[in-house]
Amino acid sequence: MSSGRGRRELALLVTALFLVLAPGTVAVYIPWRITRWHLNPGLPLQPLLELAGGALIIAGTAGLIACFLRFALEGLGTPAPPFPTQKLIVTGMYRYVRNPMYVAVIAVVLGQALAFRSWKLAAYGACVWTVMHLFVLLYEEPKLRQTFGAEYETYLLTVPRWIPRRTAVWPDDA
Repeated sequence: MSSGRGRRELALLVTALFLVLAPGTVAVYIPWRITRWHLNPGLPLQPLLELAGGALIIAGTAGLIACFLRFALEGLGTPAPPFPTQKLIVTGMYRYVRNPMYVAVIAVVLGQALAFRSWKLAAYGACVWTVMHLFVLLYEEPKLRQTFGAEYETYLLTVPRWIPRRTAVWPDDA
């Protein structure tokens, strides 16, 4: 990638493409293939399931977009491994949890499982989380250790991997 303004624009373009291809496939296309967006017949507490599912979908989508923008605008890179950020992102949602993009994708998938009352989609969400967890352990964390060294080690010790903290670790302008 180039530097300055051109780098930021390229980062936004690649980030948008990656957003459509990766989370778009995992959290939209495959769930649609599983459910065809058809509601399963009534279950107890149906309106509450739909409401909770909708809330997870909205929160997950908003969080995912915020994280993608943060990578492009602050980190001058993308979530795509071939075009990583130039600096470790520890602001925004990253102050509460190390993997907010993955948490957001899982929230969207599980929200859909609730809203559409689909056990198949819930099982798919569990499989997606397992794959993400293995990717984080086997590729992402070792790569970030190698790239960012002591700064990432401190981050590992301070911010949880999957369950968000109730309070932020660093100020948002860190």
